[in-house]
Amino acid sequence: MTFTFTRRRAAAALVTVAFLVPLTACGGDDDGDKKPEAAATTSGAASDAPASADLTVLAASSLTDVFKTAGAAYESSHPGTKVTFSFAGSQELAAQVKQGAPADALVTADTKTIDGLKSDTGTPTIIAKNRLVIATGEGNPDKVENLKDLADPKLKVVLAAPEVPVGRYSEQVLDAQKIDVKPVSQEPNVRAVLSKVELGEADAGIVYKTDAETAPDKVDAIEIPDAQNAIAQYPAATLKTSKHAEAAAAFVAWLSGPEAQKILQDAGFQKP
Repeated sequence: MTFTFTRRRAAAALVTVAFLVPLTACGGDDDGDKKPEAAATTSGAASDAPASADLTVLAASSLTDVFKTAGAAYESSHPGTKVTFSFAGSQELAAQVKQGAPADALVTADTKTIDGLKSDTGTPTIIAKNRLVIATGEGNPDKVENLKDLADPKLKVVLAAPEVPVGRYSEQVLDAQKIDVKPVSQEPNVRAVLSKVELGEADAGIVYKTDAETAPDKVDAIEIPDAQNAIAQYPAATLKTSKHAEAAAAFVAWLSGPEAQKILQDAGFQKP
């Protein structure tokens, strides 16, 4: 925009502009004249994000610990923004979205679940990957060495339900090896499987590697060879019903950035 001033009013105009610039930079979402370049970008930088927002993010149970860390980091670099997480099995999250739960973004532990919500979400982005391990009690008292050992009828094995991503992955790897496992229970999410093993209510269970690493003093993680394993992918997307569309997009973009990726990988997640 070009301003024309008389020589007499030039000094006064410069003072006015000096005051207007910082005020404009602090403008919020209700600024009707907001320029396109002020919108959030994929860099997720604090200066690019909307001034403030209270975001609700629906996230897979296996992200519980790492997202608490990530959320604190995001709030620190984006003053005025608060991120609240709701953790559950991906299938439960999908049901919440379908029922119109008030939320701004969604992160599941598989692509199948989020692909079934195309009419409710923005375009998803894979932010991390994970793999399966066998969780046993500390010290592995039953000497479980591989997937075949899970077929032992004397062993109390717990798995996630087949509609849960980790349950579906578990079923895939067991079927591929033609191993028939009869679980004593089928749980609604991966944390419930881990809890059963931690409490001694099950001798073994199949969980994500990152979940086993959250309880190193309570469970042992038995690696599953790559050729027999499954790789879980974590897609993140904004929700079309979000009342904070720009802020939600900024958070989802930040999850693919260097700060969030370091947090995820430090927690044992693989690069997307």
